Parts: sequence; structure tokens; C-alpha cells
Amino acid sequence: MNRLEDLYAAIAAAPPGPTTLAAFDLDGTLITGYTASVLYRDRLRRLDISIAELLRTTGAAFDTQFRGADVGRLMEIAIGGLAGRSEDELREWSQRLFRQEVGSMIYPEVRGLIEAHRRAGHRVLMATSATTYQAQCVSDDLGIGDVLCSRPEVIDGILTGGMTAPALWGPEKAKALREFADEVEAPLSEAFAYSNGVEDVPMLDSVGRPVALNPDRRLAEIARTEGWLSVNLPKPERGATPVATARTGIALGALTATAAAGVTAGVLARNRRLAANLVGTFGPDLALAICGIDVKITGEDNAWKHRPAVFMFNHQSSLDVVIAGKVIRRNVTGVAKKEAAHDPRFAAVGSLLDVAYVDRADSTQARAALRPAVDKLMGGTSIAIAPEGTRSPTPRMGRFKKGGFHLAMQAKVPIVPIVIHDAGDLMWRNSFVAHPGTVHVDVLEPIDTKGWKVKNLDNHIAEVRSEFEDVLAAGPRKA
Repeated sequence: MNRLEDLYAAIAAAPPGPTTLAAFDLDGTLITGYTASVLYRDRLRRLDISIAELLRTTGAAFDTQFRGADVGRLMEIAIGGLAGRSEDELREWSQRLFRQEVGSMIYPEVRGLIEAHRRAGHRVLMATSATTYQAQCVSDDLGIGDVLCSRPEVIDGILTGGMTAPALWGPEKAKALREFADEVEAPLSEAFAYSNGVEDVPMLDSVGRPVALNPDRRLAEIARTEGWLSVNLPKPERGATPVATARTGIALGALTATAAAGVTAGVLARNRRLAANLVGTFGPDLALAICGIDVKITGEDNAWKHRPAVFMFNHQSSLDVVIAGKVIRRNVTGVAKKEAAHDPRFAAVGSLLDVAYVDRADSTQARAALRPAVDKLMGGTSIAIAPEGTRSPTPRMGRFKKGGFHLAMQAKVPIVPIVIHDAGDLMWRNSFVAHPGTVHVDVLEPIDTKGWKVKNLDNHIAEVRSEFEDVLAAGPRKA
């Protein structure tokens, strides 16, 4: 078994430019597990499968797993069960499952591998036996433009239940890669191919730089015999171990205790801001330490160069709010919709932090709706906000909303980007449990907004988002 560093060295040593291909299998290679299993479980949960199809699928899966049968029969049954459905329905279904589960299955390290190929100018593609609908969300998230996959037959936007060609399994996948390479005039002798399964030996054998990535037992043996690179990536931290669950519960209790102490101090001093600052100064450090999470901050001085400011952070995990609190520490609050002020689950926290409540119901009065938050800024209190508006299922950021940018413009304060790396690996979007590990944070230079005009706001937003993307792609900066 090779080290990951050996693989990065091989990528750096390969000829630069788009004639060097890097073909990645999907299931088991880019993600841990199988997209088909996720889709199938979802159908079972929704009782969206007949007894006859269930029995046929079970038999075909047994033959594939234990008798070495081609996956073609299994694919025929699966695609046949989708006959009569629209492409739009399947795309929406795949997007929902990506947000709920598949996004969490992507190996964190594959992003670094793909980025290394991109820096070398290589042409990255996906080669998978999965269908378009299974592959597209993952390829979009990883920025892979070329996808070789199994394609169901579609007439007038409706699946017929048939396939346009045999499933890309075994020799068929190798053939598809060879045809693609011929089409783009890229020699396979210089190409990389990545797979976890022995069924992809024909594809791996067809390229000059085969990589057994997260290999099964049989492929690992072949890789050793052939002298191929073989690397196992760390799996994403998901699920709830007893230790992680206990630590998370204790951390939440510690945050609650810190908040209670802050409230008590604030009441005694008749100073709500003192209470909020006590919580902001000690609460995040205590909670993160209990969870076993080490936060390494680069550019921390940028968080103090100009206050008040609008602090913007990328948002993938519930940890992000705690991490941003550790960076900003004091004289900061957030923004919440007006209805949250009457929510018993939030009202106490909102009162303690003196949250700015805004009315989002009337978009025609956006400027007036932001007035409470602008008043906070002009009074010396910074605002922390996630411009995506919601947690993303992966490190790939969602679209930035305009509210935080309007705030900074109206109050004439700078924007300070806080780029959080790896938080989603320790506590995924839908998880209630944090796992121990290290999170890296880059605090970027404050961005002056005094000369901004509303007519150019879209351009400014794109520039700020680009800063986030560049830093996320490059990885944590060195102190």
C-alpha cells in the first residue's frame, strides 16, 4: 500500500496539460458506498417498489456479488423499474438524496486529488457504471465536466425502461474511456485511472498510470502483483459513536452553563453586552475543547483590524457558528427573521446576543427591513452571517444571498471573510454529533465597501465569493 504523498508525487510528475486524462470511478472510489444502495433504500422507505421487482433485484444482486455475474442484469431491472418516470422527477430525486445522504459519502481527500490534477492542467473525468442521475450531482459538486456513464433510454423526457447501450461495466467502461481518449486526442499511455473494484481491471490495465483507490481485496492483490499505485483514503466521519455522542452532549451542556453564567453576570452588572461577550469569549473554546476539536486560525489579526464589520463565513456544519464565534469573540451578534423572536427555542439566545431581527416577508421593503441590523453595526456591534443562507451538503458553496452585502454597504463597514476548512468532515450538515479532529480557518483581509454601488453589487458579490472559492480550493494557508 502506498502513501497519499506518493500519489500526489505521481500527479506532479505526469505531463502537464489537458492531454493527460484522470478518470475516476464513482461508487467506492469517489464516495464510500454505492449510490444505487441509497436510491434503492429510498424507494423501499417510500414503498415505491413492487414485490416482483424486489425479488428480481435480490436475485440479480446475489449473482453479481457472489457469482461474479455482470452488473448488466441488475441494471436492466433497476432501469426497468423506473419506466414511465420523467427526467425532471429523477433529477429532483437525485438532488434530494445528494443533499440528504450522498454528499456526506464523498471522500474528503478526493477533492485534493482532483485539485492537484487541475493545477497540472489535466483533464478530469468520471467513468462509472452508474446512471446519469446518480452521477450528475457528484460530478457537479466536484467540478467534473466530462462524465462517462450508463444512460437510460428517454423519449420525450420520459424513461422507457430500457438502456441506450450496455452498462459501463468492466470491458464496456474500458471501451468508453478508450473512445473518449481517441475523441480528445489524449494518449492512454499517459492517463490516470482510479477505481476501487476488481471489475475495473480492464480500464486500469488500459492506462499508463493505474491507481487502485480504496481497493477491494482482489484489486489490492492485483495492484501488488502489477506494481500499481494503491491508496486507501480515510473515510468521512459520519454516524454517532458513543464517545463522540457523549462529548457533544457535554459540550452542549457546557455552552448552556456558560450562557447561564453570562446572563447572571449581565444581570448583576445590568449590561447585556457584557453577558454576550462572556459567552462569546469562553463558550466556543470550551465547547470545541470538550469535543476534541482543534481550531488552527491563520490571519487572526484580520478579525481585529476594523470593527465593527460584517463577518461572512462559509456554512456546511453546525460547528461553523461556534468556530466563527471563536474567531470573532466579542461585540458581535447575528441576524434572524422577525418570527424567531417569538420562538421559545431561540428567544432566550436571541435576547442574550441582542440579535437583529429583520422582516424578510416583504422583499419590496428590503432596505427598511435591514434597518435593525444596520443600527447594530452603526452602534459598534459587528454582524456575523453565512451568505449562503443555509448549510451546504459538501464544501462546495451555494449561491451567496445579498442581505449581508447590503448591510455592509448601508452601514459603510468592511466585509471580513472567514473561510472554514474541514468542519463538515467533523460534523456533517445533517448530523447532531461532532467528531474530534482539526479545523483550519483562514481570516482574509477586510474588504472595503465604502465605494460600492447597488448597480455593481452582483459583481462585488461574485468577487467575494471567488475569494472564498480560491482559498477553499488551495487548502488552508500557512501561518
